Amino acid sequence: MELWQILCLSSYCLIVAVLGGYGIHRYNLLKLYYKHRNKKTKPPIKLSKLPSVTIQLPLYNELHVAQRLIEATSKLDYPKGRLHIQVLDDSTDQTREYASHSCSRLTQQGFNISYKSRNNRIGYKAGALASALKTVNSQLILILDADFIPPTDLLKNTVHYFSDPKVGMVQTRWSHLNRSHSLLTRIQSIFLDGHFVIEHIARSSSGRFFNFNGTAGIWRKEAIVDAGGWEHDTLTEDLDLSYRAQLRGWKFLYLPDIAVPGEIPVEMNSFKSQQQRWTKGAVQVSKKILPRIWTSNFQNKIKIEATLHLTANICYPLMLTMGLLTVPILEIRQQIGWIRIFIIDLPLFAFSTVAISSFYLSSQRALYSDWKKQIKLLPLLMAIGMSLCINNTRAVIEGWMGVQTPFERTPKYGITDKESGPPKRLYGKARQVTACVELAMACYFSFAIYSAWHTGLYLGLPFLILFHIGFLYTGTLSLKGK
Repeated sequence: MELWQILCLSSYCLIVAVLGGYGIHRYNLLKLYYKHRNKKTKPPIKLSKLPSVTIQLPLYNELHVAQRLIEATSKLDYPKGRLHIQVLDDSTDQTREYASHSCSRLTQQGFNISYKSRNNRIGYKAGALASALKTVNSQLILILDADFIPPTDLLKNTVHYFSDPKVGMVQTRWSHLNRSHSLLTRIQSIFLDGHFVIEHIARSSSGRFFNFNGTAGIWRKEAIVDAGGWEHDTLTEDLDLSYRAQLRGWKFLYLPDIAVPGEIPVEMNSFKSQQQRWTKGAVQVSKKILPRIWTSNFQNKIKIEATLHLTANICYPLMLTMGLLTVPILEIRQQIGWIRIFIIDLPLFAFSTVAISSFYLSSQRALYSDWKKQIKLLPLLMAIGMSLCINNTRAVIEGWMGVQTPFERTPKYGITDKESGPPKRLYGKARQVTACVELAMACYFSFAIYSAWHTGLYLGLPFLILFHIGFLYTGTLSLKGK
């Protein structure tokens, strides 16, 4: 083989090995999930006196959902005298008018509710939470993003867990208001269910670190202060604070049986923007926190899991590189024979494709009686996951290089089901360049599929077709702004 072929094949093998390693990690999470899935967490005692709770509602241009959130919060079954609602509004549009009006009306009804607005967005959501924390006198803080609707019994079902003085945060499971709105929202719901069912249960029940998800969770104020408070040097302030608090010894609990419904992004560009923020933020947190984790006194199993958790996004640039190597590798396959290189592909198939299928099917089986119907969505789920490699590779590079970018909120439209009609376009943002690159990659894989078929390398076709469909679907919806 020529030098360039050796370099391509070596790079391909290294990528397969790393992706296979993260696939094994998924299997381990799945194993921990099945081991602990029936473990039920109960509060040590039922508090005779309910603790005081502050509910913080961070808003930024939430025109379609702000009033719904404030109304839902006022309906929580909890003594008014033990409840304080803070509306933290950094909006620059009519949201301010709607939110302040709702606050005034609830004040007249006897609620202890305050409306706080800032003239700047310093620190974005983390800055708003940090500023408001100074005025919190309650023991506990419930944080709700604008697109969530808390069940009325949320507080009464969660505050008793804080009878354990070591508990610093209690996270509930996200459910989905608009799961059936479109094919895109159904795919996203499966992605999220995998995180909240498999990952959270596996990590929390086995004593590993897991994270507050930014909303639908309750913090002990003392834990926030002890961990150093909200910091805005990353785009995922929730992940950052979660690790800092657990490193300080605070105990986190996950309650999968308590679901708080929220809205899934209905536009591809909004979905990609959210994914990019989460990816970049995780990379920033890994740079900031991993040194502290490895110099701590926690067990190696906790350190290793935290490392795999925080560095998992490295898979995106690896998948992109693997995709770009496709055509050269096809030529090499033809020269050295497909049997030899198929042996190299086996770990990728076994530890990535099968792991992903098992991972997400297990979450659907745990939540839905019609889980078998989701099987047909798995190929598209994997295709979209692959197609995110361009969008999220940029996020990984920016996060690692320290490139600072604004916090881009995910637009919410108040959509709760498929009959709600098309979303309003007030907050939409198109990403034309990324979409064009994705469509170019779809064309590249069309050529790869033709080459594989022409040379008789049929076993590679399923992977190539998944890449092609993913890039075509993602790029087309992004370009159309849908």
